[in-house]
Amino acid sequence: MEFHIDLGPQYEGESIRKEDFYVEFGGSAVKYKFERATLKSPEEVEHEKVEIIGSDIKDLEEGGSYPLAILIDVAGEELEPDMEPVIERRIHMYSNYVEGLWHMAQRNDIWLRLSKNSFKKGLNSLREVGEIYNFLFTSEIPQIEKIQTTFITDEKRIEELLPSALEVYEARDARARELKDEDVDEFYYCVLCQSFAPTHCCIVTPSRLANCGAMNWFDCKAAYKLDPEGPIAGFPKGECLDPLKGEFSGANKIVAEKSLGNYDRVYLHSAFEHPHTSCGCFQAICFYIPEVDAFGIIHRDYGGVTPAGLKFSTMAGDTSGGKQVEGSCGMALELLRSAKFFQADGGRKRLVWLPKEIKERYKEFLEADGVYDKIATEEDVSNTDELVEFLEKVGHPWIKGEVELPG
Repeated sequence: MEFHIDLGPQYEGESIRKEDFYVEFGGSAVKYKFERATLKSPEEVEHEKVEIIGSDIKDLEEGGSYPLAILIDVAGEELEPDMEPVIERRIHMYSNYVEGLWHMAQRNDIWLRLSKNSFKKGLNSLREVGEIYNFLFTSEIPQIEKIQTTFITDEKRIEELLPSALEVYEARDARARELKDEDVDEFYYCVLCQSFAPTHCCIVTPSRLANCGAMNWFDCKAAYKLDPEGPIAGFPKGECLDPLKGEFSGANKIVAEKSLGNYDRVYLHSAFEHPHTSCGCFQAICFYIPEVDAFGIIHRDYGGVTPAGLKFSTMAGDTSGGKQVEGSCGMALELLRSAKFFQADGGRKRLVWLPKEIKERYKEFLEADGVYDKIATEEDVSNTDELVEFLEKVGHPWIKGEVELPG
């Protein structure tokens, strides 16, 4: 099969800057976007079909940002429902195989850019992108017997479909919340993002999702079954060296191997000393605020600034790349629901600032910890001085010294 541009893993890690893209889809400037893979019966899938609902690339204004939904429907006798998120996450990998196409994040946080050079070469239609997806998926995952790809750029249609996708994501995460680290002998690692962050290795446990938020322990188990030679694999968790910080001998061994010796220890439940590395696809950043000796969280779709005066893009640049950065950790938002959320550092009770949207989304868990009405948002403060004043006024338990670090 011939395409207007080249394909291959050599294009992974290629970045497309603002001045170099022809169009972009998703990202923080766009409200409605998501990607979804669905296992269907063979009768429901028209093999290699590509459908576009809405405007195509060639019909869009250069330099614009547009909504997008990517729907991948697959069928195959050996496929299982648990493999849907695995196939979904491969959209990231295969998009970045395309010369001049850049894909970041996952689920309803996706962000894609098409370079001007590839547009000039003839990649001017989502139809060709869909044909590339169909080709790569069936070439690299033989269990997929039939596939069809749908792109939706019509904003109203995406808005209608997004709630059902969010329900699917939540069902996956809810299932994973029932399992604990102590319940299993095997953890998983994912190096899917090493093209962007060569020393990064995500350690996925029942209590800790991958930074991207797209892969939990069950998803990784399915991924390993689907592709034993792929970027996700299981390993014995080994001896628990520190249950509070979440240090395991097996995880240390894997991190040392996959980071090419750059790191040999990792704390899964602490932001200090040996924090988990961060790639670039993380949903959010948990960051330390020295003025109050506490933490804030900023997520990818938040366009404002933190009390420290920094935007997500600036903080992401300092956090990403596969580094262990003390006090600045990429994370999945679902981690906020975990009982082990940075437990060695005080957990949710040490949170003092959140974007209002995130504060409301995780209200139930913040209320359970008695800090919901003590946490500031962008509506309450705009700098660290105001944050200090707010926390003292509301009597945040961490600031009052009512929260003791465990251990």
